[in-house]
Formats: sequence, C-alpha cells, structure tokens
Amino acid sequence: MGASDEPVSPADAPRGPGSQWYDHEAGPLVRPYAVTGGRTEPGPSGVRFDLIALVTLDPAAPAAGDPALGPEHRALIDLCRPETQSVAELAAGADLPVGVVRVLLGDLLERGRVTVSRPVPPAHLPDERVLREVIAGLRAL
Repeated sequence: MGASDEPVSPADAPRGPGSQWYDHEAGPLVRPYAVTGGRTEPGPSGVRFDLIALVTLDPAAPAAGDPALGPEHRALIDLCRPETQSVAELAAGADLPVGVVRVLLGDLLERGRVTVSRPVPPAHLPDERVLREVIAGLRAL
C-alpha cells in the first residue's frame, strides 16, 4: 500500500480555507444564527431590506478590508463589486438564507460599505390612466 492509499485520520486531514467548516455532502457546518451572532434584525437602526432592494458598493467606502468584517460580509462585498445586486440575488450568490443576508447587509450599511436603493412602493407610481393621457397629449402636439 503506497502513501497515497493509506486512510487519512481526521487529525491529518487537509485544512485548507473553509475545509473544516464545510462538508460537501452535508453543507455548511456553521449555522446561520452563528454567522449573525444570534441577531435576527439588521443592526440597531432596524432597517428592513426588501427582496428587490438594490445593493451597491459605496464608492466612498474604504478600499482596505475591515478586520471586523467576517468572511460572509466579504462575500457580499465581492458579489456587489462587479454590479448592483438585489437582496435576493445576494442571498442566492452567497448561498445564505435571506434573513442572514439582511442582517449582514445591515452591518455593511452601518459601516458605510454599501448603499441601498429601496423600491418605489406601487402606491407612489403614476397611474396607468394618467400615463396614457400624457402619451395621447404628446401625440396630439
């Protein structure tokens, strides 16, 4: 039996980044409440993020990494780096529950790392009848 054919004990298992916190068959070994420190609301400001709210990296944010940010925070920042993402897209891209992403985004918002554009409520959108009248008036000119 060669050296590569011998069984590997848990003490001798490879310890690459994340290898001890992820089991490819079972999924992540760190529970969502551990990622957020047991918090269920996004920060002391109590901001609520809609699923379709758009998250963008703040251009004024410092480029250097904040040592207080965890790997999940950094993953969200990396997902926002190329383009604006919705909260739902970030949750899917980071493979985290939406509730966890909302808490982590609250942290990033308080640290000035991201900006959030909230969707316009349907009650504030112009009525379709008004828009049709405007179009008809423009055509009449």
